[in-house]
Amino acid sequence: MGRLAILIIFCSIFFTSIAKEGNFVLVIDPGHGGKDVGAPGVNSYEKTINLGVALKFGELVEKRMDDVDVVYTRKRDKFVTLQERANIANAAKGDLFVSIHTNSLDKRNKNRKTIKGTATYTLGLHRTDDNLEVAMRENSVISLEEDYTTTYKGFDPNSAESYIINEIYQNHYLEQSVNFASMLQKEFVSTANRVDRGVRQAGFLVIRETAMPSVLVELDFICNPTQEKYMASEKGKKELAESLYNALVEYRKANHGNSAAAAQYATPAADKEKQRQKKETTADGEMVYKIQILAGRVRLPSNSREFKGLKGVERHKDGRIYKYTYGTTTDYKEASKMLREVKRKFKDAFIVTYGEDGKIK
Repeated sequence: MGRLAILIIFCSIFFTSIAKEGNFVLVIDPGHGGKDVGAPGVNSYEKTINLGVALKFGELVEKRMDDVDVVYTRKRDKFVTLQERANIANAAKGDLFVSIHTNSLDKRNKNRKTIKGTATYTLGLHRTDDNLEVAMRENSVISLEEDYTTTYKGFDPNSAESYIINEIYQNHYLEQSVNFASMLQKEFVSTANRVDRGVRQAGFLVIRETAMPSVLVELDFICNPTQEKYMASEKGKKELAESLYNALVEYRKANHGNSAAAAQYATPAADKEKQRQKKETTADGEMVYKIQILAGRVRLPSNSREFKGLKGVERHKDGRIYKYTYGTTTDYKEASKMLREVKRKFKDAFIVTYGEDGKIK
């Protein structure tokens, strides 16, 4: 029996033994660890910040949400492969997977010490060069693994072409993933006073392999000394963890009803109102939601039969790929409603976000 099979069996037995029947299972994944330090700052490493925020997030959930079981992919400074992280989540039969990371820019980038803001990613083909750069950096950890080309079926973390394959992994978890990501971004703004860089899509291996709604969070930029200091501080880790917790509460209410424990762990209304009154700062302006129905290298006419009678379909070119979208709204709930209607004709349709500049985020 191979090592991978043994790991899956072990994880299945272990996590089944600690889970309470009927409980919601939250999988928290602190990115990097051990020999994989992640992005370096002046005085800290990404792996340490990720773990600190993850443990505080998990502690809040364990103290306040009796109907939620918390599973970690690591609780100490330990190297865990991307595939092992996904195996742990799947063996635990997770209901939500949250991978926590810290962003950075290349040392040659002139904005390296001034850029700031948080972004939450769901699975998808990279939509901009920035998204591709982040995905390549986070996926490059697989080069530390033995025979990674076999484990990840020939995937090359440094090749843009490898990321096209991720398009076929879009599935019915995407709507819930984007929903949670949107809630999380609002909380990062209101609770942690972060600049909002929006909900984005990119080809992250760790969330591609998880069979559940999944997001990857980039808390802020460790290459910016001011943001590094904040994230490494107790205040910063506490506020970021509270943002994650508050978003989880909202997600549970929206997708799983008001549990019996909801009144006990919900954020007090007065506190939430104060948070809503804080000024929301965005990096790229107001987000616009559209429904992507098709993608390919063929340029279709506006009256194409491929649109199955949908009117007003828009065409967007991303490199050599044409993307076809339907509808436009700044209200995520309205976008979700449109998605449900469109899925009657296009079962693989999903929500994409655009910035005020008209570029896909």
